[in-house]
Amino acid sequence: MILIVDSGSTKSDWIAVDSNGNKLLEKIRTKGLNPNIISESKIKKIIKGDEDLKANKKVVTHVFFYGAGCGTEKTRNILKSALEDVFKNAEVHVQEDTMAAVFATINNESEAAVVCILGTGSNCSYYDGKELHQRVNSLGYIIMDDASGNYYGRQLIRDYYFNRMPENIKIAFESKYNMDTDYIKYNIYKKPNPNAYLAHFAEFMFLNKDSEYIINLIKDGIRLFTKTMIMQYKEELKTVPVHFAGSIAYFAQDQIKEVAQEMGFVAGNFERRPIEGLVAFHTSKL
Repeated sequence: MILIVDSGSTKSDWIAVDSNGNKLLEKIRTKGLNPNIISESKIKKIIKGDEDLKANKKVVTHVFFYGAGCGTEKTRNILKSALEDVFKNAEVHVQEDTMAAVFATINNESEAAVVCILGTGSNCSYYDGKELHQRVNSLGYIIMDDASGNYYGRQLIRDYYFNRMPENIKIAFESKYNMDTDYIKYNIYKKPNPNAYLAHFAEFMFLNKDSEYIINLIKDGIRLFTKTMIMQYKEELKTVPVHFAGSIAYFAQDQIKEVAQEMGFVAGNFERRPIEGLVAFHTSKL
């Protein structure tokens, strides 16, 4: 059994296949396994808490894990150690989530492209057809993550409290979410995974995309992400497209294409969930 995992900060999707790519189990979903946010012991507890993974752990031969927070050797080793402890008979490979986005969005294995992730968090890299190049090391949701789910959640909350929302949007927002000050502060400063808590507000944008305020909010975030991340690859942008993966990117395609035209880059492919494209890629190499 081969396990292919696409893990963000909020959730992890697992697919179990045989060497021919045939699915052996229904798709498994666990909590996110970001080693920058949770400990190795917590990672193992989450994995062992899933009944399907627990029941099949001895027959797993390979684990291909792509995860948020796995951009450094230290964090990759934390994940690798946890996975090897659970799947003791498996060959374990851990890479950052950007590589999952690369393999899921490029048109062929040797295509060069700038590849962005806009989900709970955000990232941007250049793939030259062989290797991944990253010019900005992510410092996480407090300092970076422009145009991500947690970025937009934070902006919505700020605009609500600073009275910058149109009245009809404000009424809709407070009817959907608990906007009590103490409740929000508790979730951000006391509970685990505050980035995921902030990101869950982003759904509101896509339920209200007919609002000029929302459209401008989305585009402002994309412009900021373009300036801070995509434009790190100015020379490469002259000849390669920019592909996008993640739910925020998928639902904001129209706004991304508008900003791309405005700021001079070519928007390429959009993939909501990269994991499906990884099955063929890995089984073809076994």
